[in-house]
Amino acid sequence: MVDFLNESLRQFDYTKSMRRDFHMHPELGFNEIRTSGIVARELEALGLEVTKGVGKTGVVALLEGARPGPTLLARFDMDALPILEETGAEYASQTPGVMHACGHDGHTAIGLTVARMLNAHRDQLAGTVKFVFQPAEETLGEEGLGGAEMMIRDGVLEGPRPDYALGLHLWNEQPLGWIGVAAGPVMAGADEFKLVITGKGGHGAVPHATIDPMVAAAHVITALQTITSRNVAPLQAAVVSATTIHGGTAFNIIPQEITLRGTIRTFELAVRRKVLERFEEIVRGVAGGLGCQVDIKIIQVTPAVINDDPVAVRVQDTARRVLSGSQLDISNYTTMGAEDMAFILERVPGCFFFIGSANRERGLDYGHHHPKFDVDEDAMPRAAALMATALADFLK
Repeated sequence: MVDFLNESLRQFDYTKSMRRDFHMHPELGFNEIRTSGIVARELEALGLEVTKGVGKTGVVALLEGARPGPTLLARFDMDALPILEETGAEYASQTPGVMHACGHDGHTAIGLTVARMLNAHRDQLAGTVKFVFQPAEETLGEEGLGGAEMMIRDGVLEGPRPDYALGLHLWNEQPLGWIGVAAGPVMAGADEFKLVITGKGGHGAVPHATIDPMVAAAHVITALQTITSRNVAPLQAAVVSATTIHGGTAFNIIPQEITLRGTIRTFELAVRRKVLERFEEIVRGVAGGLGCQVDIKIIQVTPAVINDDPVAVRVQDTARRVLSGSQLDISNYTTMGAEDMAFILERVPGCFFFIGSANRERGLDYGHHHPKFDVDEDAMPRAAALMATALADFLK
């Protein structure tokens, strides 16, 4: 068996240089033109069969082993976020208002490193690795679809169809040395809601002549909090968060209309159904009781990320062998964060695992989507080694 941990350490300069280049030149979802061009160039240099423009800006590469066997999909996301970077790093974003604040630059570099290592040992593989470099994990396009759905629509799960799928995330919620590989649900499903509450506007000094949508919106926000506290069992999980409120034009005008937006997060389908049912009842009841009309729009952003039990157990065994000095967490580690890898895992049995990347002593412990977010790059060789070995284990 190849020692991919030592190989990934030997490749570390390459991984780090690629990650820092991507970090300096971040691109938002479906605009990863430069990033996907570099990815395609690196994969073509290995002699792999490369397809560009999958899901608009996605890249797919096939690595054929020496003998027939299963097909493994390895997915890595590439997009950045609309955040002004405040890290002060020497490799900080050179694009104002855009930064890699979630680790996708590291994921892309890790994916290229894994491709290099497995390609060097393709004569020992029985089967195929389908490398998927995905756009727009953070973004919905004009069609209302994110990057995973767009790639699926463009046939990424066909020709050949994968038997298993693996993905990873550098994870600043946990320290360097921690590895999270759990079976079952690991990341929440996400829904986006938009409420338009319409009343009757008028003068702020004559409120009795109006139907105030601002007051209705305030009561709706407060009442929605009872869903998780009174309608979801204490040992189950859900989040209902109103995150934006827009309306009004002046201090002395009661507006005609208020728009509320926010997110709903759940793991279990039954819990999601209950939350959505109570959500509509509360919104219509409260707004209607205060004399307002309400339009409700709910969009499913992504289902929950649910790992296949047997695949997760195999990755756990690999992690114990390859990263024996790590803190391996195989308990039901879950996060209310969402990930569109879920759309792939709905269709293909697989495992999405986490690599601890925070280092408090170096100030590298800001959370994901924070303007000072950065990772301890020493996590990347560990991630590359685990991914490469897990893929190779399936293709023995």
